[in-house]
Order: sequence, then structure tokens, then C-alpha cells
Amino acid sequence: MLQVPSSEAAPLKLHVECLELFMAFCSVGLSGFGGVLPWARRMLVEQRRWLTDEEFTNIVSLCQFLPGPNITNVSICVGARFAGFRGSLSALSGILAVPVIIVILLAMLYDAYGHIKPVQDAFRGISSAAAGLIVGMAIKMAYPMRRSFRAITFMALTIGAVLVLKLPLIWILLVLVPPSIVVAWMMRR
Repeated sequence: MLQVPSSEAAPLKLHVECLELFMAFCSVGLSGFGGVLPWARRMLVEQRRWLTDEEFTNIVSLCQFLPGPNITNVSICVGARFAGFRGSLSALSGILAVPVIIVILLAMLYDAYGHIKPVQDAFRGISSAAAGLIVGMAIKMAYPMRRSFRAITFMALTIGAVLVLKLPLIWILLVLVPPSIVVAWMMRR
């Protein structure tokens, strides 16, 4: 059976200092090159226990609906939750600081050596690993919802819209988000 680590306990902290947010998201940005959300989940849910599985899934779901990179949106939401506007800036700075420098350096190297076959092969391998990280995170996010027929229905509809119908993301969101919100709201009543 698939064992998915989770944090069933409530988060330990209600307030996180800005420096702690910066350092935590900086470590995520450094360790999650090519697939940051799985590392963010591990740090936020499993290691530091700042969020529960459900809270992380809710934040990521919201952030996927918003424009911009998911991880930057997640860092802003988490930072705001624990330290307000300054927390958002701290977490966002942490997630972007070192990776931006690394990307600039790698772009310069790729520009100089990208035509060499071993370099092209290395980038194909990196792409495969990144795809695997994304699939793994999707499984971890879906696992807590495995007993909910409604959640599985919306997941299946979304997967079908992406893989079979090949619909643009905006149409999938516009069609599936409103009824999923209504269903979730009705279930909590």
C-alpha cells in the first residue's frame, strides 16, 4: 500500500518570524530546482508542521487559480498568514533570491554550451525528474481525498479535461471551480 507521509497534528505555530519565513523558503528554492511544490509541501506540512495537509492543498488550489507561478503565490499566501505583508515579502524573497542567481548563471552556461549533445541529454534528464516530482506531489495532494467521491469526481473531470479534451486551463477553471466550491460549501453546512 502507498504510504504518504502526512502531518495529522495541528500546526505548531500561529506566528512565524519574517527571517524564519525567508530562510525556510530560501531552502525550498534551493532544494526544489525544477519542481518546487513537492519540497514546499515537505517543508510546510511534514517538517515544520506550519500547515496541515488540508491547508496546504487548499492554498495550492487557490494559487493554481491565480496568475503567476504557483510557488510564488504559495510563498505569498503562507507569508501573509503567519506574518502579514512583511511575511509575504520575506517568503517571496526567500523563494526567489538564490534560484534567480542560479537560473541566470545556468542560462549563461547553456547559451555558451547548449549546442553540445551531453548538455542537451542532461537537460532531458532534468526534465524527466521534474515531471516525476510533479506527479509525486499530485499523488500526495490527492491521497487525503481518496475517500471522498465528490473530490475524486472533480479530479477525474479535471484530468479528463486536460488529457482527453485538451482544454485550456482558464476554461477548466471557469467550468469546474464554481461547482466544486458550491459542493464543498454544501458539504460543510
